[in-house]
Amino acid sequence: MPPIATDSTDRPPTGFAPLRRFLPYLWPKDDPGLRVRVVVSLLLVLIAKGMTLVMPFAYKAAIDRMVPGMEPAASLAIALVVAYAAARFGGVLFDNIRNAIFERVGQDATRRLSAHVFEHLHGLSLRFHLERRTGAVTKVVERGTKSIDVMLYFLLFNIAPTVIELGAVAIIFQVKFGFGLVAATLAMVIAYIWFTRAVTDWRAKLRERMNELDTGAVARAVDSLLNYETVKYFNAERREAARYGKAVKAYADAAVKNETSLAMLNVGQSLITNLMMAGAMGYTVWGWSTGRFTTGDVVLVNTLLAQLFRPLDLLGMVYRTVRQGLIDMDAMFNLIDTRAEVTDHSGAPPLVVTAGRLSFEDVSFAYDAERPILKGVSFEIPAGGTLAVVGPSGAGKSTLARLIFRFYDVTGGRILIDGQDIAAVTQTSLRAAIGIVPQDTVLFNDTIGYNIGYGREDAGQAEIEAAARGAAIHGFIESLPDGYDAKVGERGLKLSGGEKQRVAIARTLLKDPPILILDEATSALDSRTEAEIQATLSTVAARRTTIVIAHRLSTVVDADEIVVLEAGRIAERGTHRSLLRKNGLYAEMWMRQQAEAEMEEA
Repeated sequence: MPPIATDSTDRPPTGFAPLRRFLPYLWPKDDPGLRVRVVVSLLLVLIAKGMTLVMPFAYKAAIDRMVPGMEPAASLAIALVVAYAAARFGGVLFDNIRNAIFERVGQDATRRLSAHVFEHLHGLSLRFHLERRTGAVTKVVERGTKSIDVMLYFLLFNIAPTVIELGAVAIIFQVKFGFGLVAATLAMVIAYIWFTRAVTDWRAKLRERMNELDTGAVARAVDSLLNYETVKYFNAERREAARYGKAVKAYADAAVKNETSLAMLNVGQSLITNLMMAGAMGYTVWGWSTGRFTTGDVVLVNTLLAQLFRPLDLLGMVYRTVRQGLIDMDAMFNLIDTRAEVTDHSGAPPLVVTAGRLSFEDVSFAYDAERPILKGVSFEIPAGGTLAVVGPSGAGKSTLARLIFRFYDVTGGRILIDGQDIAAVTQTSLRAAIGIVPQDTVLFNDTIGYNIGYGREDAGQAEIEAAARGAAIHGFIESLPDGYDAKVGERGLKLSGGEKQRVAIARTLLKDPPILILDEATSALDSRTEAEIQATLSTVAARRTTIVIAHRLSTVVDADEIVVLEAGRIAERGTHRSLLRKNGLYAEMWMRQQAEAEMEEA
């Protein structure tokens, strides 16, 4: 794969740089078969262009034999007309054979690049995905990959053949009609290209603005639909429709400006080419009237220019497409150039879990420098032990889980597993050793069986069902018409909160990690189901090092140690009984929750 830039801010301004970065995907070192296809395709381009240049001469020869006094040559004229038709057919034939051969090259290059982008997006840090809208990112990738195939076709099979044909036409005109016609033709082409580029560069700015508005409209729509329930909660359907309508209107206005500029470009291009056609035809007709040129020469000039104008007429559209494609590709390469915030050190070894002892040593962390979250947190969970972390909202409880998974690097101190600093080992081995049941469970829009089986790639159906039993959800799944093949819907919306959380628990049970994180693992469950799953989790945690992040204190009374966080610091620590005896923050929280529970029962 081509190297990834290390700093997106050092990237050169948008031009043909994105295309140069794409070329290694088009000429892969590890696939000689695709290279052969590229070479064969280019050879077919030359053959097709050669046949195209032969056609006007056959047409000229046929016309020259149709003048009075040449009646005996009628059969030859007919043969020349047939040859002209055969050359036209041959050009089309070789063009289509070329397209068929090259299609695999284009599709494979697109596949490689899109897979590279997708892999890189998954490799980026959590901060990137929290700050970017999913709809906007997917739109950038979609436009970038779609532009590749079109750009390849135009660059290799339109611009290059047009340059070849222009050179051949210039030579023919020089030999048969003199330098004047060559100079006029070159002047016309230069004027055409200059006009096309100037107007297209202006239109490119309109296109960029249109893309921004399109991306914003799609991102707004996706964001609104993903938060469908929130919209319903606040009767905000009209508000969301108005916001989306405003975004779409801005895009429509930009699209109108873009289309109007396209009309201006087409009219200007047509004026230049038709002026050239009129001048060249007038010159050859004058030469025919003086006896310098034959009737066939008039036809030859007309045919050569008509053939040249066809790709030139497309050249405007080609240049626009290439410029727009470069903009789209540059946005996609910008994603590739985004550096991951958390990376493995060079030569980092895999994590080796022998016992599962987890230690925080004076850990500090801040999402932003102005807003510290953790301030010198230290604790240790012995192998097979259970530590509960409680505290008010915003104290930094869930941040601990993110740091253990190394979604972020600590800003101070270190986190150790069996004496190994997690910042010094590979992220893949680290995350393979940790399982989590998150508070907010998000499921893939697939079957329940798939979502549970996601915990371990090679899991069989029997293991999936065993994990479901452990999470007290097997009976529910069996009651469904489709069983484990039942679809859960977008983000699992077809399941209740408790059902989704039980799927998450089953998924983690299937992973069977030596270190377990329970982040409000039973917060969405009713009391009866909570009791069943707490018993299961207790059994599971007995064989694992477990950190329990909880708001409901009744779920952590049996923990080996409880840490009370407040404002990013450890305010208290100890067992449930010892913390109650201290009559501090933990005791206050316990009494408040007990009072709330009694009020609910009443």
